[in-house]
Amino acid sequence: MDQPPWHYREFEAFVASAAGRLLRVAALLTAGPETGDAAARRLLTGALARTYADWRRLRGEDPYDATRQELCAAFARTGRRHHGGVGVLAPLSPPERLVLVLRSYEGLAEEVTAARLGLSPDRVRTRYHRAVAVLRPTAPAAPATDGPSGAPGPSGPSGASRRLPGAS
Repeated sequence: MDQPPWHYREFEAFVASAAGRLLRVAALLTAGPETGDAAARRLLTGALARTYADWRRLRGEDPYDATRQELCAAFARTGRRHHGGVGVLAPLSPPERLVLVLRSYEGLAEEVTAARLGLSPDRVRTRYHRAVAVLRPTAPAAPATDGPSGAPGPSGPSGASRRLPGAS
């Protein structure tokens, strides 16, 4: 039996290593369940198909970054179909979700996010802050104190920083 071409084996190895994280990105974008629903899987499958089609051209480039760009571009084109949902980011609009996922979950800088989305850094900053404000819980009636002075800690009243689930 013939061996598959080198690019197929490389792509297969890439998918095996990156598909879980990319599915999580797709699930966050579509506001689906953490394990991904049909919409997230469709989005990821399309992005992986486009990455495979460009695999030879991508030699020397980061295939994860290329696939994430395809995933985000596909979501941006179809975002209006992804209002609501059951995931943690369901209260956000699709553009807010896109910015929040790239900035907080994927860790992209504001300027990089702006360039990838074709937005100004100010627009990215506004969408990011609006998204965080929507997700921030309402202030507790009696704020907790963390230090001897009674002042809240650097990350808020509980001292714990707020991160997206699965973010490291």
